[in-house]
Amino acid sequence: MAEQTRNNEQNEQQDLSQILQVRREKLKALQDEGHDPFHITKYDVTHHAQEIKDSFDVLEGTEVHVAGRLMSKRGMGKVSFCDLQDKSGRIQIYARKDEMDEAVYNAFKKCDIGDIVGVRGDVFRTQKGEMSVRAHDITLLSKSLQPLPEKFHGLTDKELRYRRRYVDLIMNPESKRNFEIRSKFVAFLRRYLDGLGFMEVETPVLSPIAGGANARPFITHHNTLDIDMYMRIATELHLKRLIVGGLERVYEVGRIFRNEGMDTKHNPEFTTCELYQAYTNLDGMMDILEGILTGAAKEILGTYQIEWLGHQIDLTPSWKRVTMADAVKNVTGADFMAIEGDADAGVALAKSVGVDMDGVAHTWGNALYETFDQKVESTLIQPTFITMYPVEVSPLAKRSPADPHLTERYEMFICGCEMGNAFSELNDPIDQYERFKAQAEKRANGDDEADMMDEDFVLALEYGMPPTGGLGFGIDRCAMMLCGTDSIRDVILFPTMKPLDKGQGNNQAEATPEVAPVSVPAETPAEPEKIDFSNVVIEPLFEDQVDFETFSKSDFRAVKVLECEAVPKSKKLLKFTLDDGSGELRTILSGIHAYYEPEELIGKTCIAITNLPPRKMMGIDSCGMLISAVHKEGEEEKLHLLMVDPHIPAGAKLY
Repeated sequence: MAEQTRNNEQNEQQDLSQILQVRREKLKALQDEGHDPFHITKYDVTHHAQEIKDSFDVLEGTEVHVAGRLMSKRGMGKVSFCDLQDKSGRIQIYARKDEMDEAVYNAFKKCDIGDIVGVRGDVFRTQKGEMSVRAHDITLLSKSLQPLPEKFHGLTDKELRYRRRYVDLIMNPESKRNFEIRSKFVAFLRRYLDGLGFMEVETPVLSPIAGGANARPFITHHNTLDIDMYMRIATELHLKRLIVGGLERVYEVGRIFRNEGMDTKHNPEFTTCELYQAYTNLDGMMDILEGILTGAAKEILGTYQIEWLGHQIDLTPSWKRVTMADAVKNVTGADFMAIEGDADAGVALAKSVGVDMDGVAHTWGNALYETFDQKVESTLIQPTFITMYPVEVSPLAKRSPADPHLTERYEMFICGCEMGNAFSELNDPIDQYERFKAQAEKRANGDDEADMMDEDFVLALEYGMPPTGGLGFGIDRCAMMLCGTDSIRDVILFPTMKPLDKGQGNNQAEATPEVAPVSVPAETPAEPEKIDFSNVVIEPLFEDQVDFETFSKSDFRAVKVLECEAVPKSKKLLKFTLDDGSGELRTILSGIHAYYEPEELIGKTCIAITNLPPRKMMGIDSCGMLISAVHKEGEEEKLHLLMVDPHIPAGAKLY
């Protein structure tokens, strides 16, 4: 079977090489004849495919000029049919030899699927009732030198679709729809905020201080100033400076950059909307976010009822609003308000309901937040505002006048996903300075996601900032929800991807035969990678022997990685969802995030010990252990997750 598969792949590569060669020969012939399509600079389009269909009764018999990509061809005797695809959809083209110039018809017959053509013709309906354009003239506008993918392997591989978005948009209408919805959402958002009297502004992407969020920034260097600068992790602090300056209502739709892990909900560069309004508070920010998302759903989708992440969601206005402490009490029974301010009692209460407090400062506020994060957040399926966050996790939010342990802050959740974050903004410069100082101390102690001290922002507050409500939310996640997709990469045109190592030859679907402009050179095998083991340090072998019976009790199994994501608030842990052949999904956590990004492990076949007792890590039961190979090169530790032949089925036992 394996031999047959290899032969099929070789035959496909040969076929592809031949097609590439033929297409280049066609281009060369056109160029030699003085008909180089790449010399054409303009084609006057009068109508688009969907417009013709929508207005067929009016346009029937009218001459139109359409242009687009040939997606199929049929016939090719004296009568030919083809499907032409433009930005609006597809329209059938009818070409008849005796109704157009013979030379033009013969040239059209040589066109390939994927070529871009312009067609002049009359709108009519065929005998079978198909709305079509009867061609009088066809102009080749651009030659496609690559065949469209469906003939060979299709474009169903998600990673390949992300890497070659240009082909994905040609072949997959749902991808195009996703980005149309995203564009419509951003347009609606701007109209909505403009209608409320907000001003759209732009703030710096590069700054000497990365502030406004707890996140690890990207660092670059400004050569002229000879200083390191940070790509922004939020727009918050600059926007609030504008409130100080008296602009009162401002917003920015902007790109944000965070040097963190990637999974189905996170991309290192993403788009947010942040807005700030003077003389309002948390309640005003709840009204705005609810108004944006409900209004967008109604305008773009025509309904408040959507399906997302396997759930039916009701976006009808008047969303639920509940404090964090009440939400925790409703789900776990733990009443943190009864012991408010007592750190020891709070930590004990959190642990009593199964919360992992390792690596977290043992304060009452952190205990409340970790309980919510680990036990409650995933249960929030319908739109819910969670309010009154502890001070410890809200360095930029105003303290509640009624409770100094809490802040006037909310996060809005749908399907367990945080969709928006809002504050009654802190405008006390003395309190803000003390909170920055606490964050700076955390940063000095090794927390590279803690806020930096921003003395200029404190200075701005000293000039006086009015009571202000602020809101930030991710455009990408909103688009995911409206599109009904489960991955952020489906709504980012060009998501961040790990570069392919062409020398390894591990991505056959991605590989394209090298082709010269006119001829295809013979492929030469890639030289095997040379690996330097001269600096490797191996741990000594165990001297103690283990008897066979004891060893055989360990159940080693092949497992398939179905999903992989970074564990929130952990710099090391990845959460694997695995197929172990049992018919039930298995979750294993592994501290290998320093060596791998989640995306590159999805689909891999690995080895796991499956009969270890569950171990709770960050509040999640890890049921087993993935096997890795570890060594040192000098003083640096290296790790390789053990990955095996994908032909090995899930559940295969190792002996």
